[in-house]
Amino acid sequence: MITTEICKIIFKIFKWKILGEFSKVPKYIIAVAPHTSFYDFFIGILVRNIINEKINFIGKKELFGPLTGWFFKILGGVPVDRNSKKNTVDSIVEIFNKRKKFKLAIAPEGTRKEVEKWKTGFYYIALKAKIPIMPVAFDYNNKSVVVHSLFYPSGNKEEDFKKLYKKYKNVLNYKFDFN
Repeated sequence: MITTEICKIIFKIFKWKILGEFSKVPKYIIAVAPHTSFYDFFIGILVRNIINEKINFIGKKELFGPLTGWFFKILGGVPVDRNSKKNTVDSIVEIFNKRKKFKLAIAPEGTRKEVEKWKTGFYYIALKAKIPIMPVAFDYNNKSVVVHSLFYPSGNKEEDFKKLYKKYKNVLNYKFDFN
């Protein structure tokens, strides 16, 4: 793995910065948006090493086969069986419930393509697992990873999403209606 110091140097060379602080709460979802670039994964790996935190991601179980599974697990990947009788949200909630410490990065859009609204899985995972969401924006225009304070979902999805969307309103190329 790349050391914390090397990651800090890479960030400095490319003139990136982290604005805000990651919480020390043992469990939460990191809602990273907008997910617009292939480089998001690499920025996430650098940030994770800079802050010296284990942050996981989920992937379909097929990625975790004999040839590639070790690689994705080293990077923090957790396999999810999307064909299981359980739905994906419940499978991930089960992972949170089994662990004392688990931080999971999810792109609410579910894709790098432009979307008109977010998928809701990350929200329902947080609600069912009774954990907060940490909104994090990758602001390519200002070369900043913007870390917001923890957000605790209330169960009122429409109101909660309005509040969450507003945290990303100043990020370049984000086209949601923030009213």
